[in-house]
Amino acid sequence: MPPGLLQSCRSGRNSVMLAAKSNPFPRQYAISTPMSKPIEFKTGTLSAMSAVIRELDNVRLADTMHTMLGGLGEFFAGEATVIDLTQLAKAPERADWVGLLSLLRRYGLQPIAVRQAPEHLVESARKAGLAVLSSDAGRMSGERPVTASTAAAKAPAAPVAAPTPEPAQASLDMTPAAPAANTMIIERPLRSGQQIYARGSDVVILGGVSNGAEVIADGSIHCYGPLRGRALAGAQGNTAARIITTCFAPELVSIAGVYRTFERGITANLAGKPAHAVLRASGSGQQTLNIETLQLD
Repeated sequence: MPPGLLQSCRSGRNSVMLAAKSNPFPRQYAISTPMSKPIEFKTGTLSAMSAVIRELDNVRLADTMHTMLGGLGEFFAGEATVIDLTQLAKAPERADWVGLLSLLRRYGLQPIAVRQAPEHLVESARKAGLAVLSSDAGRMSGERPVTASTAAAKAPAAPVAAPTPEPAQASLDMTPAAPAANTMIIERPLRSGQQIYARGSDVVILGGVSNGAEVIADGSIHCYGPLRGRALAGAQGNTAARIITTCFAPELVSIAGVYRTFERGITANLAGKPAHAVLRASGSGQQTLNIETLQLD
């Protein structure tokens, strides 16, 4: 047997010689598995915001959104958005898609498609990077309006900004909010950019809510820590909902669509103090959003 060879494997008349020393740089062979495919296509459901636009005038849209959303940039949390033109009153000859997309992104939306665009605007919409959908395609189930009081939903024409009454001391005989069927409990702080939605229930947060985070609940919100982000209670119109925190420092609070922002800061007797937000009926019967300190001692 020549040197360097150990054995001969014979099969019939064929003979294969195996080297005694293994190659120090053996060739690697990939084993094909389902996970090694560079691409796969699967069906799925995408939850998306529907921006119903009745007038393609970017100046008027900018003014309206500023009023509706309290002038807050990044009000939404990066939701995929379908531009819905099914209720467009009059189509312009040309549409400034670039300006419209920029406006929506300014408030934290990510436009991905346009629904029922007029025929003469379809090509320009595609060039702007939008998918073009028919009137029925991409329609979301359970659509509901979004005010500055929801970020999980769809926008009404006229949200109501609450007046700014003097802070009051909460009385001990406060009428409790209607109990929810379930309560969501969050045992961690919410960081900037995070969003939770307690559908059909209250939410209890055993930590803080950072600037840029958002809490939405169909019931009440209880935050046992600094509340620095946005808190939106009564998202489905529950006027008995409340927002309660041990450290009041939010960007925005809202109950059943009535909201207040704090762009000019929070008064010293409320800032960082235990407080709660509640809707109170005024003498005229109108609901106003009151911020009241809590006496915990």
